[in-house]
Amino acid sequence: MAQARRDGWRSRAVYKLEQIVQKERILKPGMTCIDLGAAPGGWSQYVTETLKGRTQIVAIDLLPMDVLPSVEFIQGDFTDDAAVEKIRAATNDQRVDLVMCDMSPNISGTRAVDQPRSMYLAELALDLCKDRLKGGGDFICKLFQGEGTDAFIVGARAVFDRVRVMKPKASRAGSREVYLVARNYQL
Repeated sequence: MAQARRDGWRSRAVYKLEQIVQKERILKPGMTCIDLGAAPGGWSQYVTETLKGRTQIVAIDLLPMDVLPSVEFIQGDFTDDAAVEKIRAATNDQRVDLVMCDMSPNISGTRAVDQPRSMYLAELALDLCKDRLKGGGDFICKLFQGEGTDAFIVGARAVFDRVRVMKPKASRAGSREVYLVARNYQL
């Protein structure tokens, strides 16, 4: 986190997104994106700064987040239908170019509890993609390797042209954390 602060970022998660973007070239000026699990805002900050504000981002989190240019923040629970309706309203019920999900459940330390909670959030994010992504849109989602991950990847491959699982160098070496990068959503 100290390095992120020195570099002017809100979180060290920025480095993970940066490494994904460098490999995948996912960001384009004028795009609209949804950032799930956004607080403290590192990913939204990276996207808006990389695209020099030529973007519209709708970010949501349970926790508060400081204001960022080009970002409309919704403080709410993504698992609640009312929050999804707020996302729809914020995007004028239009489909978007990118859904980013860096959500994690509150970790209990018990894998048998944490893994299903994590997969539930990922499944909800994929459901949102099916509802909100434009044809050709992209999806980045944090996953924790374990039960349900393989089936989730298979499900993503059914609706995206190309699916890749990446472990950015910025992720801690011993972590089970990986990122699914799904390209070219098929409506």
